[in-house]
Amino acid sequence: MALELYLDLFSQPCRSVYIFAKSNNIPFEFKRMSLLEGEQHKEDFGKINMIRKAPAIRDGDFCLAESIPIMMYLAEKYKTPEHWYPTDLRRRARVNEYLSWQHTALRPHGSKLFWLRLLIPKILGVEVSQDKMDAALDDLNGSLKLLEEKFIQDRPFIAGDRVSLADLVAIVEVMQPVGCGLDVFAGRPLLGAWRDRVTVAVGKELFDEAHRGVLASQENVGTMDASKLQQFKPKILKMFM
Repeated sequence: MALELYLDLFSQPCRSVYIFAKSNNIPFEFKRMSLLEGEQHKEDFGKINMIRKAPAIRDGDFCLAESIPIMMYLAEKYKTPEHWYPTDLRRRARVNEYLSWQHTALRPHGSKLFWLRLLIPKILGVEVSQDKMDAALDDLNGSLKLLEEKFIQDRPFIAGDRVSLADLVAIVEVMQPVGCGLDVFAGRPLLGAWRDRVTVAVGKELFDEAHRGVLASQENVGTMDASKLQQFKPKILKMFM
């Protein structure tokens, strides 16, 4: 049985897994999902991942959830180049440091703005107060500042001179608020230069392919089926509002 990747490329963690697998020529069957339409709650997917989140993989009789352990598993199984998850103790620690930090910082802050600026008002029809928007933007700016000043600094990449899992996870998180029209690179030349290096490292064609959907969100929001998202409205508002 071929390796199966259950992914929705609107999701930052899913994009990181997708780019990593494609960058390393890992053969897989792409099981495309729509989280906005609630496909993670279907009975069949529950057999793959009881957590009911994407990404998830099925490798024969082995199922695994969460993007970070998935990429570590793929790196080990397919013996990907060492720079992705370095064997050097200190470089690996730098990668792990970012991967541990981002869960409660850059990733949720970027996601929150995406919902507040785009999906909640345009799909759910709920007005978002300026105070809510300003607070979310402050949180994102704080995380972007730390990404630049602590994690990137004067290095080409987070763990040194080669791209790693940390950069891959970071770049998809940085690109999420861009999808709702926020230019996070304005006034941040260090961040923009790092983005360009990561893009070259993974390949511009793949980078653009993975982000095509999320970057077209403002154009496509009018074609989304709002009825399928309405059933999750109370949960979404509780999470982001």
